[in-house]
This record gives sequence, C-alpha cells and structure tokens, in this order.
Amino acid sequence: MKNKINYEKKTIDKMVRLYCRLNHHETELCDDCRELRDYAIHRLEKCKFGEEKPACAKCPVHCYKPEMREKIKRVMRFSGPRMLLYHPLDAFRHIFGR
Repeated sequence: MKNKINYEKKTIDKMVRLYCRLNHHETELCDDCRELRDYAIHRLEKCKFGEEKPACAKCPVHCYKPEMREKIKRVMRFSGPRMLLYHPLDAFRHIFGR
C-alpha cells in the first residue's frame, strides 16, 4: 500500500467508532473513545518506523502509555472480529496483507 500510516489511521478510527457505538451506544464518539482514537492517531504520526512500521503488537518499541495500550487492546479484541461484518473490505485487506 502506498500510504500505510494513513490506512492505519482510517482503520483505527473505524475500530474505535465501532467499539464506541456497540458498547457505549453513542452515535458520535464519547470523550473517552475520542481521546483514545486521537492518541492512537498521534502515535501513528510519530512512529519512528514510518511507512515501514510493523504491526504494533509485533513492534520492538512500545510507544503507548500502559493505560492507553490496554484500552486499545480491548478495542481491537472487540472490534477486530466485528470488522468482518461492518467493514468487510478493510478486514480482508488487513487479513490478506493489503
């Protein structure tokens, strides 16, 4: 993919929105989910690996604060499987390597 960081920003936005909508029953992001999404996007923008970045779970540098890391793991565990239903093209692109 030409711009991996932008792709990952869009994916994380979709995952956090899905999590918030199904868990917090909000049509717009609640404050906690907005903070997490903004934090994750900021970390992606600052990633020292740039376009060559590995998946965060496989990265040798853990740049998230521990509290935010736990929150994003919870969101990904919840939203990951549901992406097949709500965003199937993104899910397949992720599974089969963009």
